[in-house]
Amino acid sequence: MTLSSPASPPTSPRPYHRLDISDPAFWGNDFRSRDESFAMLRGEPGLSWHRPIPAVFPHEEAGYWAATRHADVKFVSQHEELFCSSEGVSVDPMPAEIQRNMTFFLAMDPPEHTRYRKLISSGFTPRQVRRIEEQIKTNARRIVDDLLEQLHTGNQIDFVASCSGQLPMRTVSDMIGIDPADQQKVAYAAECLFSGSDDEYASLEERAVHVMTQLGVLAGSGVELAQRRRAEPHDDLMTELVNAEVDGHRLTDEELGSFMVLLGSAGNDTTKQTTTHAFKALIDHPEQRAWLLADFDNRIGGAVEEFVRWSTPVLAFARHAVVDTEVAGTEIKAGEKIALFYCSANRDEAVFDRPHEFDITRDSNPHLGFGGGGAHYCLGTHVARMQLRHLFYELLTRLPEVTLGEPEYLQSTFVHGIKRMPVSLA
Repeated sequence: MTLSSPASPPTSPRPYHRLDISDPAFWGNDFRSRDESFAMLRGEPGLSWHRPIPAVFPHEEAGYWAATRHADVKFVSQHEELFCSSEGVSVDPMPAEIQRNMTFFLAMDPPEHTRYRKLISSGFTPRQVRRIEEQIKTNARRIVDDLLEQLHTGNQIDFVASCSGQLPMRTVSDMIGIDPADQQKVAYAAECLFSGSDDEYASLEERAVHVMTQLGVLAGSGVELAQRRRAEPHDDLMTELVNAEVDGHRLTDEELGSFMVLLGSAGNDTTKQTTTHAFKALIDHPEQRAWLLADFDNRIGGAVEEFVRWSTPVLAFARHAVVDTEVAGTEIKAGEKIALFYCSANRDEAVFDRPHEFDITRDSNPHLGFGGGGAHYCLGTHVARMQLRHLFYELLTRLPEVTLGEPEYLQSTFVHGIKRMPVSLA
């Protein structure tokens, strides 16, 4: 399978914008450089029209609209009657059925989406949430124990592998009941789904097959676990979910496999990336680190919101217009794709003072790091905030002064990722 657009591309209904944000080379630039282009788009009236991002799957897309302003991303997100998710949420062209297997109810619309969201939410009982938080606190402590031990050897280590990549996967594994022997396999598969455009994970020719293989690993793990929990209940989220019922509907094993894909990828990589970016920012800004430590319990809540805004781990999602409509004075035809660029919305000068500065003391921080609101607002926000709060407590109160090496960034149109970041004792 090779990188492709259609052999005979559909005729675009209008000229493409002069700024080519679909070029893979554009996504190889750093976040700040990319936002120079997004800032230009934010400054122009209406939405801009762009060529499809080159894809590994055959497609017939003619292009997409780019929503780059905070207000426009919120508007599209909050109007499910005008913009649907069931035609796909990936900005990259990809068959809708594959997206549904990868994203489960993210690629559904109400009322179907509402039913599945209720089913999943029903598993997060107060008892389960308390248990999850205790597991997060224990895991955070153990991860920093191990990190300190590695640092005191005097060697340079990788912060992503040794710390930020550890807690989310342990949390997902503990929540849902993944066997410890399977955790690394599941973590790698989840990482691959978010990182498919990076050559390190698969060559250009292998990407489609690689994505489908890792998708199968995750879904298969979920189906197998669901079947085991139906026969042998445990005190975990999967057991709650196999027994959950809403309006007479229960989740099938195949649906629970799709949920495993969503939880394993969205619940793992996003928090990992937020942790890595935020840790780097705090090391780069020791005065903010000191301010946070001076009253950690009362200040960490606001700090976490800036961690998420600053990192914006998910760069973009997409919607499709259900009917002919209008956004910011731009006429949108039914069926046309709109890319919601959270990475641009979270740097919108009209909303954020000094948007390119990391500042955990912000009084107002209406970031869109968990989505733009509406039916698809991130279901895992509470658990993500919990992980960040407890891990940074351990890191900031126990870690000595450290020095960071140059991060190695992920090449992706979907994830603002750091693959590796060297750390050593100062």
